[in-house]
Amino acid sequence: MVELFDTHVHVNVHQFDDDLEDVLTRAREAGVKWMNVVGFDRETITRAMALVDEYEFLYATIGWHPVDSVDFTDEDLAWIESLTEHPKVIAIGETGLDYHWDKSPAAVQKEAFIKQIQLHKRVGLPLVIHGREAQADIATILEQEGVGPAGGIMHCFSGDEETAKRCLDVGMHISFGGPVTFKNAQLPKDVAKMVPLDRLLIETDCPFLAPHPYRGKRNEPAHVALVAEKIAELKGVTVEEIAEITTANAKRLFGLTDEN
Repeated sequence: MVELFDTHVHVNVHQFDDDLEDVLTRAREAGVKWMNVVGFDRETITRAMALVDEYEFLYATIGWHPVDSVDFTDEDLAWIESLTEHPKVIAIGETGLDYHWDKSPAAVQKEAFIKQIQLHKRVGLPLVIHGREAQADIATILEQEGVGPAGGIMHCFSGDEETAKRCLDVGMHISFGGPVTFKNAQLPKDVAKMVPLDRLLIETDCPFLAPHPYRGKRNEPAHVALVAEKIAELKGVTVEEIAEITTANAKRLFGLTDEN
């Protein structure tokens, strides 16, 4: 069986309260050997930390979502930094910019984003970036601020090929989720074709963005296998090769060894 690494899950949210054990079992049966649980506010970070202590195959990314930047305090930043001492915290995020929603003004989002870029450099962990209708601005900030040696991930990337290249040039990996499988979504397919194999990652972003044929339903980590299948088709290689390559990329980026 292939071994997959779902680099972005939210099994720490309420949509999984009733059947988390079954969801994780289905994921393991589908070949998902590792999952990165992303906390993006006080509640979900706390839950992520509890889950990684409970399950050996779960790891945590912790940060503050751009939509909620208006609620982000220096105390929150200090708390996140203190939690990075936990051995299973493997990245900072998801941070970034989201211009789709208007809860947090762009200037406030940018300030929170820059603070978390600085944090990622201070603690030496990769940076996980959320972008919605803001990919060009994200690339500009990354070029201005610089990405630390730990690198990072453009999570569920939705930008164009030019922006992807800018992100690759500053040291980021590009991750694809359910949208790459959507029949009417050509842009992520085009970008996936041009991303070098050694910078490629896969994810679900569950419970959001379920891949075809589950579009519109609750997503779960087992469905990352469908993303791997589509990427393999686009790249003209086998699913086994994509599984091996993306898993190796994730483990290298997150600093995990074969013993993890």
